[in-house]
Parts: sequence; C-alpha cells; structure tokens
Amino acid sequence: MALKNDQYNQILREYDERRFRNKRELDKRIQEAYGAIPKLKELEDELISLSARSGRLALFGDTEALDELKKKSDRLIEQQKKLLVDNGYPEDYLRIRYQCSRCKDTGFIGNEKCRCFKQAIADMIYEGSNLKSVLERENFSTFSFKYYSDDYIDESIGLSPLSNMQKIVAGCKSFIRHFDKKHDNLLFLGNTGVGKTFLANCIAKELLDRGYTVIYLTAFRLFDILEKYKFGKEDDNSLTAANQFEYILDCDMLIIDDLGTELSNSFTTSQLYLIINERLLRQKSTLISTNLSLDNLNANYSERIYSRIISNYCIRRIVGEDIRLQKAIKM
Repeated sequence: MALKNDQYNQILREYDERRFRNKRELDKRIQEAYGAIPKLKELEDELISLSARSGRLALFGDTEALDELKKKSDRLIEQQKKLLVDNGYPEDYLRIRYQCSRCKDTGFIGNEKCRCFKQAIADMIYEGSNLKSVLERENFSTFSFKYYSDDYIDESIGLSPLSNMQKIVAGCKSFIRHFDKKHDNLLFLGNTGVGKTFLANCIAKELLDRGYTVIYLTAFRLFDILEKYKFGKEDDNSLTAANQFEYILDCDMLIIDDLGTELSNSFTTSQLYLIINERLLRQKSTLISTNLSLDNLNANYSERIYSRIISNYCIRRIVGEDIRLQKAIKM
C-alpha cells in the first residue's frame, strides 16, 4: 500500500502541523488559566520541582521517597483540577488535546501505522468521493424517522415502514457497537430513495469517529478501479490502481453503494466475488446497498456470490416512499 514519496510526506507534514497546533492551543489555554487563576501557576511550579527531585531519587533507587513524592504530586494535580472546576473550566483544561488519543497525533503506535494514519492514506486515495463533507449532512444526528409511515403493514416484511426502519437502525447501532468483535456484513435492499445510502453514511460516520478505516465507493467507481488494476489503465497523476485495490481489500469497512447500477458482465461478476470472498477471509466488514431484489441478485451475479451473501450478510430490506420525492413535494 505504498504511496508516492511526496504523498507520504504530505501526510507526515499534516501530522507535524497537527501536533504543533495542539501545542499552540495548549499554550493559549495555559496562559489564559494562569491569568485567571494565579494559584495554578504556583501548583505547577511545585510539580516541576517535585519531578526534578524524583529524577534524582530514582538514580539512587530510593523507592520509599519516590512513592511519597508521587502521592504529593497526585495531591497537587487534584488541587489543580479542583481549582479549574471551581472557576468554570474543565478539569482537563491544562492537558494537551489530541485528535487521535491512540497515537497522540504521531500517526504511529510503535512501528505500526495507527488507524488514523491508514484513514489519512485512504482519504488521499479516494479524495474524489467527498465522503467527509457528505457525512456532515448525513449521520445519525440528522437521521429522521418522519419519512417512514406507520399507517400500513408492508406484506413483504410484516411490519410498517416505520417499525421496520426503527428495527433496522437499532440493528445498525448494535453492528457499530460490536464492530471490532463480530466482523459482520450488511446488505441493504430497497427501492430508490428509501434511505439506504443515508443509513450507510450514518454507519460510516460512526466508524470513522471510532478510528476505523472506511472506504465508500459506488459500484460504478469500484469496478472502474478494478478494471484499471486488472488491465493496467492507470492515471499518472493519481495513486496506482494497485494501491487502491489493496485498500479495498484491507480497509476495516468497505461500503459498496448502488450495486446493480454498473454494467454487469463476466468481469464485474468475477471481481465482485473476489472482493466479497477475500474480505470474508480477512474478516473485514462490508456493506452493500442495492435496488435489486434477492432474486435479481441471484440472476445478475453468480450463484457463488449469492451464496456468500446469503450465508455471511445480515440482510435488511428497507421499505417506504421515496424520501427525495417527499422532500420535493413539501418544498
């Protein structure tokens, strides 16, 4: 999954800038807090003095004295926290704040790339998908059940559209909570405009916020990448298709949207099987959304693909009226 040197260095520079920004913001908070609460500075000076004494004692192996200094330091820290809270500040106001607490905005945990670094690579590879700006609009905080009727029972599922969607959303949240342990896969079935893509974006947002790598691709875009990888049709101004292909296989969550809208042929069928099967073997989760029915999936793709999906995917049928049409009418 190697990047070109200039692209890799660009990501490293962004991490450098992030750490510099974190330190600058901390310095501003410290200056503000010390100005408002001078006692904080006195306590911090005592902590610095205790730290220096601890270093000297450690050289002589005086563990009893070190334990006593540690207790005293802890008391001073608690006094700082209390002063901050009593004056309307959060108790962690004087701590540096990281965008990624796992790697402390270095991009690495030991010698391994942190998930946030892998996502930075993924974002660069798929910057054309514009996923992050979409997720600002489409997430669980903006999701609404008001577009799903409770006035009738859909015969295909035995539930009203509202009850069905409430059940599906609850299942999606459970999927997110247990994401790191169960490695489940999802298939969203339903007509155009019932909210399949919106719900997929809700899941993507939650997983990204938890530090997982997520790739979102329309079926058309996915097979375009696979074609370039298979037949060597690469753009010199972009990352190689090989990089993209490996990330499709290895990201924590792959979302394939609108399966069935691509031109279906033996190539797309074989490549879809490869992606589905390889990700199952790697225990990587995949979400597929489609307007096709299960019967049409079986007819349009191979029996092997149909079998993999039926056996390994949680299938959720979303029913209801076209939400985009409902919004257009209300306008």
